[in-house]
Amino acid sequence: QVQLVESGGGSGQPGGSLRLSCRASGDIASPYAMGWYRQGPGKERELVAVVSWSGGNTYYADSVKGRFTISRDNAKNTVFLQMNSLAPEDTAVYYCSTGTSSLLGDYWGQGTQVTVSS
Repeated sequence: QVQLVESGGGSGQPGGSLRLSCRASGDIASPYAMGWYRQGPGKERELVAVVSWSGGNTYYADSVKGRFTISRDNAKNTVFLQMNSLAPEDTAVYYCSTGTSSLLGDYWGQGTQVTVSS
């Protein structure tokens, strides 16, 4: 059984910052990629960012490039998403996910709400 527990969501102002964390526990086989999807109101789920097992390869959606940074700490089985220059369009439920491929999807967290408004 693998569990992903997210933290760090909440409310932020336009131009502000938030940091999401997700810790994996249980019988998860390495190597595995980690990352984040999000689903905004009335929108489809979108792949936001992915980091490889080594941390050397990353992917970002065009909508967050230059504003979000993904990183991981394998000693703690944790992935982070630093979100800067927040915009109202970043409002969504953010889901942590792991997978053997860069599309992730093997395991999912419960989701954490991020709301950006003034």
